[in-house]
Amino acid sequence: MKYLKFILVFVIAATFSGCNTYSFTGISVNADSFQVKHFQNNAELVEPGIERTFTNKLQELIQNQTRLNLTDSNPDLVYEGEITQYRISPMTATANQGAAQNRLSITVNVRFLNKNNPDGDFEKPFSFYYDYNGNDLPTGSVLTTAVNEIFERISQDIFNESLTNWSKA
Repeated sequence: MKYLKFILVFVIAATFSGCNTYSFTGISVNADSFQVKHFQNNAELVEPGIERTFTNKLQELIQNQTRLNLTDSNPDLVYEGEITQYRISPMTATANQGAAQNRLSITVNVRFLNKNNPDGDFEKPFSFYYDYNGNDLPTGSVLTTAVNEIFERISQDIFNESLTNWSKA
């Protein structure tokens, strides 16, 4: 009985692995290639370099979780947009009227184009935040940690919206 279950799982896995439109990550798209155009930083408060960090983070996520090929010419899928908000705001106050905790919020506006299925095209903002100690400045390791966590979440949300059926259920 144990071997029968193993064979059944193997047959199912082999069946799905040969199909280019579905994988065990939930991807359901008919495409072979993608392009992530450079995201511009159009926020009022500009932190240098985060646009490159975000562009790379989105490219890496798609490459690591799909079999899609990254290309610069004639892609099936195109991601483009801009960072529209980079905001630091106090979240809690101290008795001395200082900030006990601050929040870094970033919003990225994304335009997704699917050459093979224009019904899946969208333009929408994706946002996330990171809370940090009010005594810290958003520089160095605090900034690196915050930006990485924010962009990891935003990239995953974009991935889910554009390439999986989970967000459309």
